[in-house]
Amino acid sequence: MNRTPDLASATWHKSSYSDGGPNNCLEVAGGFADVVPVRDSKNPAGPVLIVANHAWTAFVHDVRRTKQ
Repeated sequence: MNRTPDLASATWHKSSYSDGGPNNCLEVAGGFADVVPVRDSKNPAGPVLIVANHAWTAFVHDVRRTKQ
């Protein structure tokens, strides 16, 4: 079973938790069922991590909790 989404038409968004510097930006693409594609904005043609929605939600929750 192939669980890799077709990212050809993905719309990428920089993380609101990136500090705006040129060297540490994360981008995510929404609109995919059950997964969140994640990439390094410095290397948009590079590898993409495919993260399960529940794992991404837990990650974002922990980041928000840590930033408080």
